[in-house]
Amino acid sequence: MPYTGSNLSVNHYKIARRYTRPEVKAWMEQLAWQLKGKHWKDWKLPLVITCSGVFLNRRSQPDLHNLSKVICDALEDGTGINDKDMRWHDGDVKFGKTPELEIRIQESE
Repeated sequence: MPYTGSNLSVNHYKIARRYTRPEVKAWMEQLAWQLKGKHWKDWKLPLVITCSGVFLNRRSQPDLHNLSKVICDALEDGTGINDKDMRWHDGDVKFGKTPELEIRIQESE
């Protein structure tokens, strides 16, 4: 998945409510769309989610807690599996010219 920058967050509040910016919603929908049609009901829960990334530099590296919430919410929309049945693991962080995220989904053993 392409990484669009530090705007991937759901922690922006507008009138004391949780607010997700339109560009973040579009990114989440793109991720969810890639997951639709798989046979998720056959997988053992909890799902193990590992996210690795390539970022421009340390300053552009996201807050991993916010990123995990965005990704797990998108996975919930795409798979129909509640995000309480997902276990998040931080993967490798590298620095390079093209920012991107690698999201690996595995069933539990």
